[in-house]
Amino acid sequence: MTVALPQAFLRRPLAHRALHDVARGRPENSRAAVQAAIDAGYGIEIDVQMSADAQAMVFHDDALDRLAEGEGAVRAVSAQALGQIPLKGGTEGIPDLAEIISLVAGQVPLLIEIKDQDGALGPDVGPLEAAVAAALEDYEGAVAVMSFNPHAVMRMAELCPEVPRGLVTDAFDAAHWPIPEARRVELRAIPDYDRTGCSFISHNWHDLDRPRVAELKAQGAQILCWTVKSAEDEAKARKIAQNITFEQYRAPLPA
Repeated sequence: MTVALPQAFLRRPLAHRALHDVARGRPENSRAAVQAAIDAGYGIEIDVQMSADAQAMVFHDDALDRLAEGEGAVRAVSAQALGQIPLKGGTEGIPDLAEIISLVAGQVPLLIEIKDQDGALGPDVGPLEAAVAAALEDYEGAVAVMSFNPHAVMRMAELCPEVPRGLVTDAFDAAHWPIPEARRVELRAIPDYDRTGCSFISHNWHDLDRPRVAELKAQGAQILCWTVKSAEDEAKARKIAQNITFEQYRAPLPA
């Protein structure tokens, strides 16, 4: 079953990893960044990784080192312990998804990217998706889920058939994707859109002129894109995409 992406996701630009700015004490995916996006009236895109006890934590990387005062894999640490690890550039620990959902509380659209847990965008999925589904069980705001991993999206279709879902898509070049070439070629063609029951993709804005993107748009798919970093690039991206995910500048809001 395909669930349409609410129009709210097409009206407000989506703050990538929330409205982060470490110079102002707002790290990526932090409560402070989420609150800043709400206050500014933007939609919000966040990422979730899994803790050692299979909880959904709002964090981008699979390792702690870049973003937090810790080291090693996120999935090797319990949710409680992750909550005590400070985010670099801020004053708070790593939040879990339930906290962020409670903070957003339907005020703006919330787009949740489920990070790959397989390691090669393959079928080893399940616990993180179950944790996301549990967190969303009673949520009534505008929310959608997406992943680079089609298996994760398919699992969300089983767990939360009423929640809109999409694929995060890319050119899948070798420099950024250390997975087998055959898998990169396969994913580049976006073959899983229909079978996962998606209603949108979020595509790398640098690759928006790919014919497959135009084909999906012609078939009725909503086209979002990532990650726009200037007004000039936004103007280019919006020639194809119906909305953007942005950072490093303030995207204009609709009148």
